[in-house]
Amino acid sequence: METHGVRLTPEQARSALADTEHIRASAAALSATPWPNWFFITLTLYVAALPVIYGGVMADGDWLLPRPAWMTIMLTSTAVYLALFAVAAKAWRNKTGVALRLDVLPKRATVPLMVGLPVLLVGAAFAFRVTGRPVWLIAASLISAAASVGFHLAFVHLHRKTA
Repeated sequence: METHGVRLTPEQARSALADTEHIRASAAALSATPWPNWFFITLTLYVAALPVIYGGVMADGDWLLPRPAWMTIMLTSTAVYLALFAVAAKAWRNKTGVALRLDVLPKRATVPLMVGLPVLLVGAAFAFRVTGRPVWLIAASLISAAASVGFHLAFVHLHRKTA
């Protein structure tokens, strides 16, 4: 707001501060906007596959595939995921001028996800190893995919609410 040397009234100053805060909130929301759809699908498939891959790596004997094959699948899928993550982040930064950030998301959503998802993924593999029942892996895959979809929808909601 340009004043041309004229002093602002208290109301005008408050209005200018509110506008500034709105711009900050919009920039934060923009940096928390959902991933591109292709990456959202990639992420969902990746977290859904991880319990089965971990189960294959941790199985007592060869389960469906030899253990070295499971290790190769795990390392390859992780490398591909990280490469696609870098591409998605760079594309988003080029498109919007803002880096994707998780720190602008509500902690009540991110902390349980960042603690719970690893426990779920590794815990299901341990439960499979102990019981030999793949139902643990299937359940963890479904829950992981649902968490990915839910987190994406939370991104969308946050962006629409503040944009």
